[in-house]
Amino acid sequence: MKRLFFSMVMLFAASITFAQVKSVKEAKSIAGASNPDFKKAEQLINAAMTDPTTQNDPETWNVAGIVQQKRVTKEMEKAYLRKPYDTMQIYNSALAMCEYFLKCDELAQIPDAKGKIKNKYRKANKAAILGERNNLINGGIEYYNKMLEAERADEMDKAKEIGKNALVFFTGYVDALVSPMFAEENFAKTDSVLPQIAYYAGMTASRISDYDAVLKYAPYALEDKEVGHYAMEFMTIAYGAKGDSVQWMNTLKEGIEKYPSHPYFFGNLVDYYSNNNKYDEAMAYADEMLTKDAKNVFYIYVKGYLYNNMYDKLKADGKDEEATAAVDKAIESYKQVLEIDPVYAQALSNLAFSYTQKAQDFSAKAESDVTNPKYAEDQATLKGFYEQAKPYYEKVRELYPEQENLWLQGLYRVYYNLNMGPEFEEIEGLMGL
Repeated sequence: MKRLFFSMVMLFAASITFAQVKSVKEAKSIAGASNPDFKKAEQLINAAMTDPTTQNDPETWNVAGIVQQKRVTKEMEKAYLRKPYDTMQIYNSALAMCEYFLKCDELAQIPDAKGKIKNKYRKANKAAILGERNNLINGGIEYYNKMLEAERADEMDKAKEIGKNALVFFTGYVDALVSPMFAEENFAKTDSVLPQIAYYAGMTASRISDYDAVLKYAPYALEDKEVGHYAMEFMTIAYGAKGDSVQWMNTLKEGIEKYPSHPYFFGNLVDYYSNNNKYDEAMAYADEMLTKDAKNVFYIYVKGYLYNNMYDKLKADGKDEEATAAVDKAIESYKQVLEIDPVYAQALSNLAFSYTQKAQDFSAKAESDVTNPKYAEDQATLKGFYEQAKPYYEKVRELYPEQENLWLQGLYRVYYNLNMGPEFEEIEGLMGL
């Protein structure tokens, strides 16, 4: 009786396996028909992809890919015939097809009982993926633009959800071309488009705070001359967001070496040192960079910026003479910048600010007794600092009127101390005072 029961169980299991295999064949047949019922084909193949008896069979995933491939073909036929067609269906089916063919290839590469690999699917499926890869790009761009629209409308939750869809398409492109299926082609090195799509993947992932995805895909874009520096920037942001200070620092330093003309890495490293009162390290980096490019205005500007910041620290430590010397060095640096680039906004603003720093520094020790003959002399000196600041603030206002943070507060202080009534009243009005 037990043997009979066991036989019945085996027969039942075999009938289930046969049914799923039949479903796979039927799904393939339906998809290949002249007027296919894709809904039914997908129901059949989806069941087979989750059933233990067929889910590890490469044929199951091959047919799943074929169903989606046929869906793309049918929608494209409508487009050729100038009939209404579903663009997103084309993109979604192309993406699903690639995913299914990659899974098919993975399973087909498993050696049989004799240790042999008999992958009869690879050649055709590689061609199919390469034929549809542009639809992965187009799908990603479609969602990416919608994400930007949502961001502009300040619908950030919506933008993040849309961004997830964009990321799926961009990463789908990269995943396909760097998979073992295309190992011979080595597309990571030979496909000129892949770094661009990896860049979009990294940028999208960064915008939606998927930092693991940033670190997975942005590296594929690092060698691209146009976007490589941005890809490394995304990676730096990701390490910072993940709290990995060691990798954050290493990536900044690598970025400086790899992309010396891109200011992000050097600027952030200097900010880190400056904010942590490590001015010697920051200045050493600035000097090192200037040995490589002595006329780089950003590097020269950074030295002035560091001297300005050192002033506050030195004053707090009671080192007044050193603080005064730091401001003088800042002025020297900014003037060097303006000799090379006379319209460098931050240098104009900071040069003016440095003169007001000197004014405040001098004011603290100037003669305050109006009956003392030295009072008039000190007031003239004090006024001179503000007069030196004035043309630089006015120049940056003229050149960059929309950047009020560079000149508004400064001109308020200058016009007040120079007793420039009408000019001061205008600035007061702009400040809403």
